[in-house]
Amino acid sequence: MEDKPKPKKTVTGEKEPPKKREGVTEKDKPEDSSHIPIVGIGASAGGLEALELFLGNMPPDSGMAFAIVQHLDPTHKGIMPELLQRVTKMKVIQVKDNMQVLPDHVYVIPPNSDMSILHGVLFLLDPAAPRGLRLPIDYFFRSLAEDRQDGSIGVILSGMGTDGTTGLRAIKEKAGIAFVQEPASAKFDGMPRSAINAGLADIVAPPEELPGKIIAYLRHTPTVTRPEPIIEEKSMNSLSKVFVLLREHTGHDFTYYKKSSVYRRIERRMAIHQIDNVNTYVRYLRENPSELDLLFHELLIGVTGFFRDPPVWEYIKENLIPILVREKPKETKFRAWVAGCSTGEEAYSLAIIFREAMDKLKPGRNYTLQIFATDLDSDAIEKARQGFFLPNISGDVSPERLSRFFAKEGNGYRIKKEIRETVIFASQNIIMDPPFTNLDILSCRNLLIYLEPKLQKKIIPLFFYSLKPGGVLLLGSSETVGPSDIFSTIDNKFRLYKRKDTYILPGMAEFPITSPSHSRELQHIDPPIRKEINLQALAEQLILRNYSPPAVLTTEKGDILYLNGRTGKYIEPPAGKANWNIFAMARDGLRYELSGTFQKVIREQGTITVRNIPVQGDREVYPTDCTVQYIIDPGALAGMILIVFSDAKATPKVKKPDKTSSASESDNERIKELETELRRNYEELRTTREEMQTSQEELKSANEEMQSTNEELQSTNEELTTSREEMQSMNEELQTVNAELQGRIEEFSRTNNDMKNLLNSTEIATIFLDENMNIRRFTIPATRIIHLIPGDEGRPVTDIASDLIYPDLVKDAEDVLETLIYSEKEIATRDNRWFRVRIMPYRTLDNIIEGLVVTFVEITSVKKKEYELIAARDLAEGIIATIREPLLVLDSNMKIIVANRSFYKMFNLHKEETEGECLYSIGGGQWDIPDLRAFLETVLPEEKSFDNYIVRHIHPKTGERIMELNARQILSDDPSSELILLAIEDVTDQKGGNIHEPER
Repeated sequence: MEDKPKPKKTVTGEKEPPKKREGVTEKDKPEDSSHIPIVGIGASAGGLEALELFLGNMPPDSGMAFAIVQHLDPTHKGIMPELLQRVTKMKVIQVKDNMQVLPDHVYVIPPNSDMSILHGVLFLLDPAAPRGLRLPIDYFFRSLAEDRQDGSIGVILSGMGTDGTTGLRAIKEKAGIAFVQEPASAKFDGMPRSAINAGLADIVAPPEELPGKIIAYLRHTPTVTRPEPIIEEKSMNSLSKVFVLLREHTGHDFTYYKKSSVYRRIERRMAIHQIDNVNTYVRYLRENPSELDLLFHELLIGVTGFFRDPPVWEYIKENLIPILVREKPKETKFRAWVAGCSTGEEAYSLAIIFREAMDKLKPGRNYTLQIFATDLDSDAIEKARQGFFLPNISGDVSPERLSRFFAKEGNGYRIKKEIRETVIFASQNIIMDPPFTNLDILSCRNLLIYLEPKLQKKIIPLFFYSLKPGGVLLLGSSETVGPSDIFSTIDNKFRLYKRKDTYILPGMAEFPITSPSHSRELQHIDPPIRKEINLQALAEQLILRNYSPPAVLTTEKGDILYLNGRTGKYIEPPAGKANWNIFAMARDGLRYELSGTFQKVIREQGTITVRNIPVQGDREVYPTDCTVQYIIDPGALAGMILIVFSDAKATPKVKKPDKTSSASESDNERIKELETELRRNYEELRTTREEMQTSQEELKSANEEMQSTNEELQSTNEELTTSREEMQSMNEELQTVNAELQGRIEEFSRTNNDMKNLLNSTEIATIFLDENMNIRRFTIPATRIIHLIPGDEGRPVTDIASDLIYPDLVKDAEDVLETLIYSEKEIATRDNRWFRVRIMPYRTLDNIIEGLVVTFVEITSVKKKEYELIAARDLAEGIIATIREPLLVLDSNMKIIVANRSFYKMFNLHKEETEGECLYSIGGGQWDIPDLRAFLETVLPEEKSFDNYIVRHIHPKTGERIMELNARQILSDDPSSELILLAIEDVTDQKGGNIHEPER
C-alpha cells in the first residue's frame, strides 16, 4: 500500500492585541519606542539552560526588549522560540527582516543569518560564510553599540570560544554596560571567561541573578541617551575631587579630558553600585581604593581592532606609502608613531600594510618601517607586547593575512616575528611625556575626541613638531586638525594630513603639557639658531679618512659588513658570481694564514696578530702584518670580527725571486722544492675549500628543502587549524541543536506520560494502527480484548488472536482510511462481553492522515439492561394483549403509545390510525370530552390516579355507550417519559343508562 501525499494544514496566525505594560517604575518607562532598553544576549553551547534561567527570572513587564543571538546550525530549523516560550510570559518571536522592536518581547535570531539593529529595527543579513568560524554575537553587539550608544546592554552567557568579547569591547567604548555569566555556573565557560579575562565584565553573576542586576542598573541610570549631560556646579566640584583621587592613586591627571565623556563613565560606575549622587561616589572611592583602579581602566577603555575603517587602510596601502617611497628615494628606513595604541592592533595593522605595499611596489632598495606604539594603560601595552590575539580577529583579518602574518598558537593567533620586530611598545602619557620625533607617519585615532578643545590645540602643534617635513598625520573619523597653517589636507574623508615645510617655532610644543595657567602663548618668533662647528669631530673624521689602516669588519662567518681604507692590496673580488666573503676575496698568501687565525680568534674571543705574511700582488709580493680582533665592546658590534692590515716594517717591498740569480744551485733546487710543496699545499687547500663549499651548498640546498617541507607542513597545519575551527563551530551549533532537541524530548516525554496516564485512567482500550494495519501502540486495557504483548508493535493486527467476533474489522478500517468517515459498531466477544468499537482516522498536527485509532468501550452492562428492558416490554405487551377490557398507554402529551386488541375491536379502530395520535383526535374527536380532559390533565397529575369514572360515549355505529374509566400515572426519573395507563370498561348493561359520578 503506497503512501499518498497528503495536503498539509496551514494555520494563519492572528495579531495579538497590544497589551498595557508596566515598567520598572514610572520614570523608567522610555519616552518612545526608539529609547526602549534593548538587552543583547549572546549564548552558544549550553546556552539554553542559561537562557531559561535568565528569562524565567525576568519580570514580564520590565519594559525591556531582549535580542538573543546564538550559534545555530544553518541547515536546522530553529525551535528555540517554542522552548523559551515555556519559561516566560513575554512573547518570544523568531526575528524576521525589518522587524520593529517592542518592549516586553524576546527576539531570537533565526538560523543562517547575521542580525543588526538600526533605530530600534532589527535587520537580517546573509552570513559572510555558511560554515566555519562565524561571529554573529560580535556582529550584533557592535551594531547594538552604534545604535544605543551609552544605553547599550550586553549579556554573555554559556558558550565555547571567544565570540562576544569584541562586541562587548564596542559596547564599553560607547559607555554601555556588560553583564557576564559566572563561569562556574556555565556549562561551557569559554565565552564568559574570555570576556572576563579581557577586563570587559562590569557585573559577573549566575544567570538567574542577572535580571535583578539589570533592573537595578536601569533604575539608577537614564534610559534616554543624552548627547551632552548637564553637569551642575556641585557635581563639577565632586568631579574635581574624583580627579584628585585618581591622580593620587595612579599619577595621571584627567582634568583636561572631556567632562561629558568622563561624567558618563562615572555615572555608569555609580549605576553599577546603585549610587545616586557624585558626593556619595567620592566617599565610596576613598573607602574602596580598588574602585579607583576600575574607574581608571574604565576611563582608558580603548576600543581598537585590526584594520578599523578598512577603506582608510586600503588608501594608505595603495596611495600614501607609494608616495612616501617616491618622495624619499634616498631613505630606506621610515619611522612611525602610533599614539594611544591600546592592545596594539592598529600598530600591527600599519606594519602589515607597509609590508604588503612593499611587496606590491618591489622597490630596488630595501625599505623598512620602525613603529613606536605607546599608550597610557600599561596593562594594554603588556598585552600588545605579547602579540597574542583571540581567534575572533578573523572577523577583521582576511584569511590571507592570517596565514601570512600570524601563527596559530593554542586557542588564538600570535603575530609573526617579521611584524613583531617592526614595533616597539612603550607606556607613555602623551600629555606629560616628550614625544617621538623625526617621524614619517603619526597615527592618533580616536584619542583627541576624549580631550578638551584647549588641550587639542596644544597637541596638534606637538604632532607637527614630531613629524618630518612632508610627514603624514592620521586621525580618527571624528577628529580634525581644524583651521591650520601647519598641516595640509591629503584626504579629508580619511582624515589624512601632511606636515607643511614650515619652520617650527621654538617652544611650539612644551613638555610636560600642564594646565593653562602654566603655559605661555608665543609672542614672537626667534631666529633659527646656528649650530656650533665641532672642530674635534671634523679633525677626527679627516684623520680617520687619511691615516687609518685598511680594515675589514665581518661576521663570524666571514661575510664582509664594512670596508675602511684602501684594501685592494689584500683582497679582491673573485671571478664569477659576486661573493662578499673575506676568505673568497683574500689574495694568495693571505688566504691560508687568515683562515686559521680567524677560527682561532673566534674560539678564544681575543686578538691575534700574524706578521710578515707574503701577500701576492699583481706584480710583487707584499710582506704584510694582519691583526684579527673579536669585538666585545661596543655592544652594537659585539660578536663581529675586525681585520686590520698593515705593511711589514722589515722590507716594505720585495721583488720576486730571480731564477737567474747567482745563488748556489742547491739553494735553487731547495727553493723549487719548497715552491712545489707550497703550490701543492695550496692546491690541496683549494680542493678542500671547494669541497667544503660544495658541502655547504648541499647543506644549504637540503636546508632549503627542509624549509620548503616545513612551509608545506605549516600550510597543512593551517588547513587543519581551519578545519578544527570549522569543527568547533559545527560542534557549537550541534550543542545548541542538541539542547533544543533535549528540551523538545523532555516536553514530548512529559506529554507522552500525560497521554499514557490519561488513556490508562479512562480504562478505554485503544489501539493505534498505521496505514498498513500494523500496530503502532496500544493501551493496557486493549490487552484484555486482543491478546497483545509489547513485542507485537509493528505486527499486523490481523495476526493477533482476539476475543472479538468482528470479521469485518480490516474492511471497516480500510473504508475509514478511504473515506475519512469514522465507523462505530457494537461488537460481542466470545465470552459474552459487548464493546462499542469506534474506528477513526489518525491525524497529525499538520492535518496529515497517518493511520487509524481504534477504541473499545465496554457496554456489557448496558446491553444487559437493554435485554432486560426488551423482556419487560415484551412481558408488558403480552399482559396488555391478554386483558379483555380495552386498554390504552398514553404519554404526557396524551398521545397513544400502545392500545390492545380489545380497544380496537370495541371501537372499531385500526392500529395505524391510533398509535402516535392524540387521544382527543381519534374517532373523529369522540374522546374529546371536557370532563375527561380535566381529569386527565388536572386531577390525575395531582392525585396520580382515579377510578370508576363514568362517561357517556356515543359511537357512530353502536350508538350511546356508558364507559367506566380507570387511570394510573406511571412515574419515572425523567418527567418527559411519564406514562398514563387508561383502562376502559363498557358498563352500559350494568348501569341501565343511569350515570353516576365517579368515586374519587
